[in-house]
Amino acid sequence: MRQLGRLLLHGSADEIDKGLGAVLVMKLHTKSDFTALMHRFLDPLLPLYSEGGARLHLGDTGVTYPGRTIEMEAFSRPLWALAPFWTGGGRADDFLRIYRKGLASGTDPESPEYWGDPNDYDQLFVEMAALACAILETPESVWEPLTDAEKANLAKWLDTINHHDLPGCNWLLFRVLVNLALDSVGMPCDMARAAADMAEVDKWYVADGWYSDGPADIKPQKDYYNPWAIQYYTVLYSVFAAKSDPARAALYRDRATKFGQQFARWFDENGAALPFGRSLTYRIGQSAFYSACIWAGLEPLPLPVMKGIIVRNLNWWLARPIFDRDGVLTIGYGYPQQYMAEQYNAPGSPYWGLKVFLLLALPDDHPFWTAEAAPLPVELTRAGVTGQPSADLLLQRLPDGQLNAYSPANYEKDDHGQFVEKYGKFVYNTRFGFSASRSYVQLEQAAPDSMLAFVIDGWTFVRRHSDRFVLMGDRLLSEWRPFPGIKVTTELVPTKWGHVRNHTVESTIACTAYDCGFAVPKFAAGFAAAANGTGAEAHNDTCRCTVQGRGGEGFLVNAYPNTNLYDPNTVIPAVRYDVPVGTSVFTTTVESWYK
Repeated sequence: MRQLGRLLLHGSADEIDKGLGAVLVMKLHTKSDFTALMHRFLDPLLPLYSEGGARLHLGDTGVTYPGRTIEMEAFSRPLWALAPFWTGGGRADDFLRIYRKGLASGTDPESPEYWGDPNDYDQLFVEMAALACAILETPESVWEPLTDAEKANLAKWLDTINHHDLPGCNWLLFRVLVNLALDSVGMPCDMARAAADMAEVDKWYVADGWYSDGPADIKPQKDYYNPWAIQYYTVLYSVFAAKSDPARAALYRDRATKFGQQFARWFDENGAALPFGRSLTYRIGQSAFYSACIWAGLEPLPLPVMKGIIVRNLNWWLARPIFDRDGVLTIGYGYPQQYMAEQYNAPGSPYWGLKVFLLLALPDDHPFWTAEAAPLPVELTRAGVTGQPSADLLLQRLPDGQLNAYSPANYEKDDHGQFVEKYGKFVYNTRFGFSASRSYVQLEQAAPDSMLAFVIDGWTFVRRHSDRFVLMGDRLLSEWRPFPGIKVTTELVPTKWGHVRNHTVESTIACTAYDCGFAVPKFAAGFAAAANGTGAEAHNDTCRCTVQGRGGEGFLVNAYPNTNLYDPNTVIPAVRYDVPVGTSVFTTTVESWYK
């Protein structure tokens, strides 16, 4: 983007067109195409590394860990792309010099850029995973050039992960990768500890390739931590430990194959992946699992189909303003947006998505580089309803290609940021996204799209968790309590163009409830919205959402700016219901169309 800025200031019209094309319109077919895209993500970082190379300052927003760790995180995450690139024979000498220097200074206790001694549950353990994979993939680039003293420092620093507590989630696999890396270069390690971690992770397996991210009674949600974490790392393990642990490697390859067949249903034909769950600021990491499969020689789907998923998803992201004016990735989803961030989303966090560039480790003659990107198989895109019981979801393809995912609000109680919005909505859609509330003190700030929102004394209350739920073949039932004295039983029934919501509300409080549809961009060509009688509608030239209720009144929620993940300005059509004391039944039909 710095280069683009120079073009805009000093370049000719032809040069500007050429520069803009390189940034905004990128063909993704050959290895050189993917290499150019990697540089598009990483080259803007080159002038931002510290003198000693060990730290990278990308912004000034805060998280739960200190500044030196924030800058170490930003340093480590480009390695998810660079290490495979070097493995595959690529040259990026400027980065190579930085990382050789940075690995030495960052792990030298006498260096002013020392990353520090990690503590229990330290974010530094997360970032060790990228260093470990770099050592495993390309030791000739990042390990062998170090002096004996530098190797000793790096190994000692990495080994600290064996002497501290980690949270019981995908973090355990970071310790596994670190020990594999240390063992591969003959440094002290704890493979018994790694084996125990693998045994614990295996306890979280559900079925059909799905895991919970920790003990299911604590962290029951199934989200992207399957494809870009647990499944990704276990596929890596199946290659790195193929000889030392062949039985487990074979098991993981089988699970990955099953998962890959299920996960393909999360992708829209237009390239979008389902916006659902936490850590969505990792963006392009959504298709990284298929990169890992291709690298590992797995084919849960035919190679051209996997290439199509990756290419379309990357292009979908490249069409969105996810970079700042200097070309640095921002925190957010479809645009820079802090409301949707978790407490661990630092300025360098989005670069976790670079895992998708594991493809660059493939040799130049690999068939991936000549395969044509194929569309999703017909059986995955045919209109209809499909259950994913192992993921607690009911998926629906609409005739125009939209993907709906009906959710039971089954997720961990510890909230890292906007978890209600990320797991608790009735339905998630690939074309409309969802909204993350600014606050609950006003309906417009809550922006409760795809929710039944109760307003009591000016405060907004929605489904946070379900007390119980039942996933059936053609519908989803959940029982939940938005507020003491109110119990709701909701039945979600998919229809051809949307779904019907049947709510049975038992309340000891007289209040008001708003049953809300999808958020529709309002500053768009052809926008119009209206509330008439018992329904409401909002549309523009691209999309439309209607809601219709029995016994309610149409209503429009003008959501606060920057709440929706896809568009910063939206209107949410809704039906307003008066909730009396006693038992009431409300039925709302929600339908959507997208060109």
